Amino acid sequence: MAGPPANANSSSWVVDMENMLQHTDPSAEAARWKKSSIYRVPERIKHQTNKADAYRPQLVSLGPFHHGKRHLLPMEEHKRRAVLHLVKRARVPLRDFVASVEKMADELMDAYDGLDEWWCEAGKGRFVEVMLTDGCFLLEMMRTRRLVLKGKPLKDYAPNDPVFSIHGFYFLRPDIQSDMILMENQLPLLVLQKISAVARGTSSSAEDINEMVLRFLDCPLDEGMGKLGLHPLELYHKCFRDPQPNVSRLDREREDTVPSAWELREAGTRFKMSATKRVCDIDFEDGVLRMPLLEVYDETEKNYLNMMAFELLHRYAGNDVTDYIIFMDNIINSERDVALLRSKGLIKSGLGSDMEVAELFNTLSKGAVMSPFCKLLDVQQKMNEHCRKPWNKWRASFEHTYLSNPWVFISLVAAVVLLVATLMQTIYSVMPFYTKN
Repeated sequence: MAGPPANANSSSWVVDMENMLQHTDPSAEAARWKKSSIYRVPERIKHQTNKADAYRPQLVSLGPFHHGKRHLLPMEEHKRRAVLHLVKRARVPLRDFVASVEKMADELMDAYDGLDEWWCEAGKGRFVEVMLTDGCFLLEMMRTRRLVLKGKPLKDYAPNDPVFSIHGFYFLRPDIQSDMILMENQLPLLVLQKISAVARGTSSSAEDINEMVLRFLDCPLDEGMGKLGLHPLELYHKCFRDPQPNVSRLDREREDTVPSAWELREAGTRFKMSATKRVCDIDFEDGVLRMPLLEVYDETEKNYLNMMAFELLHRYAGNDVTDYIIFMDNIINSERDVALLRSKGLIKSGLGSDMEVAELFNTLSKGAVMSPFCKLLDVQQKMNEHCRKPWNKWRASFEHTYLSNPWVFISLVAAVVLLVATLMQTIYSVMPFYTKN
């Protein structure tokens, strides 16, 4: 069957392109890009580390991107129960909750970059249901945490409830935490704020919502949380960022190589822990490298990968975590470097071996690029300058050889004393001869 005339296709294309011309204004485009905060991770990023599962939820879906996946369906029943319990406890009609979410449906849809058109058109009502259901589920899980830690009973749930109980808190919470930090599995915190406001009958502050989420994720609470977070991942990511970043000079020469932790030790570098846990709280002054404690567990790789994806895809996320991962990859070349940092109290590992930790950081940074403004570039330059000075290596070699072991030091002192005594004896033996002559 012959297709439509070529001129018909081209004229339709021209009409479509002309309709889009009004959206090419820089201010209009800037407003469009600013709305998105939740993204699908591109396949090229997933293939770089061969860790596609690191971006997929394992227990519960949040938002539309993974909704309805077969392996996540068992949790849907418990999510619906969360809605019923929250609504019943609030004594507010369910339609009031639905109406509150419907009012901001367009704003919530804009938060999802690349959302399928079905959700925006025929499935708009379904989208509202997903937002409300997932929001109630998170609020009920956070309530469960609060009551369990305070030792209070969850009166409106059965004691043997598989999810909303002491058992559910201790055994399911780690997996729920992990799924809440995935880039593709985010729920706007605006949903939680609106649902909470309807349930309480009064507006919920941004600070209250932020605090609930951070406590559930076991994150430290920072000052200045007056602005509502975009979603759980963004709040989690902020815990690692530098609140007042220091930028490096663009005119500074880049270092081709960076000394490893072992090479720094050989050059006499001392290692100390930073005052905070922020990843960019790293500095090098007077031969001392200060860096935050690095805790490595089974979920560490997944968490870092999703934060790095967020930094790559969201224009306002900064580059702190990616810069840190590249820096750690630079100073960790082998298990020997990990063992050194661990002996200095700078790495706490829950993995099987130091080799696993080294391989973790050597693969995490694959394809990543350090920001040209990153202050860690200055730190690396100072480290290189320190290692290039021969005196630092000679002094470090002397300290490692003779001062690290007390018995070796005592032997050295004894040898020096013996040498001085022998020299003095020789002088006193020769002196009479020259004096007589």
